[in-house]
Amino acid sequence: MPLRALLINPPARFTLRGNNPAVVDEHRGVVPPLGLMYLAAYVRQFTHHEPAILDCPAEQIDYDALGGAILARRPDVVGITTMTFTLLDVVETVRAARNAAPDAKVVLGGPHVHLFPDETIRLPGVDYLVQGEGEVSFARLLDAIEADQRPYAIPGVVWRDGDRVVNNGMPELIDDLDGLPFPARDLTPLERYSSLLASRRGVTTMLTSRGCPYRCAFCMRSHLGKRFRARSPRNVVDEIEQCVAMGIGEFLFYDDTFNLDRSRVVAICEQILSRGLDIGWDFRGRVDCVDLGMLQLAKRAGCQRVYFGVESGVQAHLDALDKGLDLGQVREGFSLAKQAGIATLAYFMIGLPGETRDDVLSTIEFARELEPDFAHITILTPFPGTPIYLGGLASGAIKRDYWREFAANPTREFVPPFWPGPLPPDELRELCTLAYKRFYVRPRYIARELLKVRSLGELGRKLRAGLAVLRMR
Repeated sequence: MPLRALLINPPARFTLRGNNPAVVDEHRGVVPPLGLMYLAAYVRQFTHHEPAILDCPAEQIDYDALGGAILARRPDVVGITTMTFTLLDVVETVRAARNAAPDAKVVLGGPHVHLFPDETIRLPGVDYLVQGEGEVSFARLLDAIEADQRPYAIPGVVWRDGDRVVNNGMPELIDDLDGLPFPARDLTPLERYSSLLASRRGVTTMLTSRGCPYRCAFCMRSHLGKRFRARSPRNVVDEIEQCVAMGIGEFLFYDDTFNLDRSRVVAICEQILSRGLDIGWDFRGRVDCVDLGMLQLAKRAGCQRVYFGVESGVQAHLDALDKGLDLGQVREGFSLAKQAGIATLAYFMIGLPGETRDDVLSTIEFARELEPDFAHITILTPFPGTPIYLGGLASGAIKRDYWREFAANPTREFVPPFWPGPLPPDELRELCTLAYKRFYVRPRYIARELLKVRSLGELGRKLRAGLAVLRMR
């Protein structure tokens, strides 16, 4: 008998915000749960089970309504997307699922599960974990649950056999990404998704590739592997075309490095143009993987913005972060984007190992020199599983494995620490606020942005973002 599999994106009530001041970035808004949509699509196409998605942030479902929402769907299996920063919400969602559907099996998957399988499987109410890329493993696990079989032979699954934790190991990375069905967007409330920077109605996220070969010290996306695997241009644009038919006009490409393969970017742009698709899109890329011809073609194909990771305006700190870039390449990348007429967002971090106040001020001035359209500035918080966090533990700079402690015993009192550098937390917060105000509160910048406004909606979004900066303390 087919299982009803309910995939939940938990409410965002207890998400760890850390000590960072408020930020201006491209994530403001509500974006679709891409991982859950991939799982649902795979289950629907390759099994006889019945997937459904409950996107609590988009549907504005809080914990008072969550139990009823789960009960109404009568699930046999509840899958919950799990990140370290949402772990407190995951724990609450597990509790709600247990109360509303006590006979359902509870399965967790996502980056946190990959990092802390032993701690996560011991959380109350959790039956199974799915590590790594979960499409194939989750579908096979549903079959095993239906047949009342123990999942010994399913790579990626972690479970308990009595008091013993059974970890079946990581599944192989999926090489043929074209073989995956397109995400099941029809199972989500499409009209509720938005982005602060979007200029068109109908917003969605897309992955055109998985994995990144670079080894930035702060990156926590190891669950997708370090081997770059790309979808074919035709497959990518087929998905875009399907989305356009659903009323979607704005695409946020969530690849770690969309522009790693120039020929693929060119082919995607050419297919968008040849099919006459009138869309807008953004991508995350590297400054050393762009050229003017590629950017001009991307602009013609609807590219509106590119997000570049800069991190620091001090070369020694870029080197320490293993960015593999120099400041000259950064200047050139932003210059080329401006020549092509593509807006830019620059990511910066302060509070880096060994960073002084003068170094931070140099980074702020570098941000002003680059003149991106938007700047995202944050204080370095070493994420779990990242080279910088593991290196800090090994060197003794970080005295205890506080992320693992939190994974084993998630409490609301936990606050993610900054890197234990020479600048105290209060000074870092003050510098982060200073960075935002020096960048955004400038007559030249304000006048330039107002001249770009094309609608009342866009004006409202920019005014709200500006007020957020002015209120920063």
